Amino acid sequence: MSTTRTETDSLGPVEVPAGAYYGAQTERARRNFPVSGLRFPRAFIGALGLIKRCAAQANRELGIVDPKLAEAIVQAAEEVVAGKLDDHFPVDVFQTGSGTSTNMNANEVIANRAIELLGGEIGSKKPVHPNDHVNAGQSSNDVIPTAIHVAAYGAVVDHLEPALRGLADALRAKAEAFDDVVKIGRTHLQDAVPIRLGQEFSGYAQQIENGLARLAAVKPRLAELALGGTAVGTGLNAPPGFAERVIATLAESTGHPFVPAPNRFEALAAKDAAVETSGALKTIAVSLTKVANDVRWLASGPRCGLGEITIPSLQPGSSIMPGKVNPVIPESVLMVCAQVIGNDATIAVAGMSGNFELNVMMPVLAYNLLQSIDVLANGARIFESRCVRGIEANVERVRALVEQSLAMCTALAPIIGYDQAAAIAKEAFNSGRTVREIAAERRILPPEELERVLDPRSMTEGGIQG
Repeated sequence: MSTTRTETDSLGPVEVPAGAYYGAQTERARRNFPVSGLRFPRAFIGALGLIKRCAAQANRELGIVDPKLAEAIVQAAEEVVAGKLDDHFPVDVFQTGSGTSTNMNANEVIANRAIELLGGEIGSKKPVHPNDHVNAGQSSNDVIPTAIHVAAYGAVVDHLEPALRGLADALRAKAEAFDDVVKIGRTHLQDAVPIRLGQEFSGYAQQIENGLARLAAVKPRLAELALGGTAVGTGLNAPPGFAERVIATLAESTGHPFVPAPNRFEALAAKDAAVETSGALKTIAVSLTKVANDVRWLASGPRCGLGEITIPSLQPGSSIMPGKVNPVIPESVLMVCAQVIGNDATIAVAGMSGNFELNVMMPVLAYNLLQSIDVLANGARIFESRCVRGIEANVERVRALVEQSLAMCTALAPIIGYDQAAAIAKEAFNSGRTVREIAAERRILPPEELERVLDPRSMTEGGIQG
């Protein structure tokens, strides 16, 4: 039995692996782009399948494609949506900038699977043709940007937002649990006035909640779909009402509020919505970097660092130092954030690579955008479940550091003056004693008044009035 079959396209015959559902154009692309081994992610292939399914339904309703053929296309496309045919999408991400290779990959796979379902010969293009039937009313130039938006919107709503909400809730719960734990604040990596550990964690929670708000702000543009623009935005070869039907079905199938782009010329030529979405993802990555870094610093030690909190011990931390345990989850999150920030740079360059009527860096934009959403969601989820939920306050350590702080003098300054307070701080530093001890020794205030002024909790509630 032959290991290949012969298929043809406009350039002539091509030998295709006998067991492949893809055809000549996909095989040419597979050979042309042996660049990275990177493939479009599952979310993108699923979105492509969904678009092809909804297009077949619209073409059937409009009388463009015979109902029997359309039904076979629908069934084959549903297998693409379900991931059953993923092995038949071999084209590298670094390919033609319009993503035509991958659009044709989908067309060929669905056409050949539909032919098989109808009892025909794979590769014959009969009775289902990849261009005339599966791609009817479409162009790679409107299908690929539509798939980017459909895949990204779904990934944000179904994966990233729930992960961020869970992390924000966990941080908010720790803020409440730690509200009575007064610790020393730090600015410029130096001791500052007291702050409650709960207040510190409330800031982290707010950062993540702000990230959710940023995602909500970009979603309306991400919900706008380019389908119906076909090659250059004019809609040539798309029958009246086709795109509106497809997009309405996409919205119904996913539960997401997809709508036709208000200007399809912009939707094909620019990728501003994707760039905007990536900008929100980058900001979330910056926020997560701050939180993860603070958590690992607060937990540093356990004996010779700050040691103000403990985080779960998950695995041995050294091949040479017995007993060492590292903050592996925060470190993983930091690498996720670095990847997202790097991806954003690629997406920005890709987004500005639209010349006249078409952006020509859509595949790499799609890959990086979906990867950023995916790794952020996974990073936030493990940060919440395997780190934040298990954080505990080292109360005795926190109290000791507060009492040792020279910044306690800040509360004395409004009463005794800046210079005298600074002198107390200097003596405390030189002698190794506490501000409280030096102030009591100098009898600058009655004992009861000094105790009130130097109460750390009161310093976290708007300051001391002398």
